[in-house]
Amino acid sequence: ASSFQDLSFPEASQFQLPVGFKDFGKTDPEMSWQSYVDNNLVGSKHCSKAAIHGLDGGKWATSPGFTVSPTEAKTLIGGFKDPSGLRASGIHLSGTKYLCIRADDRSIYGKKGATGSVAVKTGKCVLVALYDESTQPGQCATVVEKLADYLIENGY
Repeated sequence: ASSFQDLSFPEASQFQLPVGFKDFGKTDPEMSWQSYVDNNLVGSKHCSKAAIHGLDGGKWATSPGFTVSPTEAKTLIGGFKDPSGLRASGIHLSGTKYLCIRADDRSIYGKKGATGSVAVKTGKCVLVALYDESTQPGQCATVVEKLADYLIENGY
């Protein structure tokens, strides 16, 4: 039987399936999604904090000190369908307001001074990441967008 490591995915080579992923749903699913936050998003050093939420707003995984409230998550997710509220009132994540600079049916980007947020929707979840002053916005966006592509390609 071949394993994920035997396969070659040039555009997704930096991403690793978390421990237990092949048994996803049979063991502790939160542990699997937490690996994406810890290793692929925050671990990239281009995202200072990150979270993954289901399309219903439920938290799947998050980095320490980053709590997207259920209301914030639902408002953000609603912005993929109708971004007018985010454009008018901003993006609120973990109690911080970001100016909405991009919002479409896949990606929502926010900015606050030299920091910002990137949210990307897949078929089953939303990846949310923050970047700080030491990171170029495009670096964070690339990491989040590529992980979203990888998840979409794999049915998530």
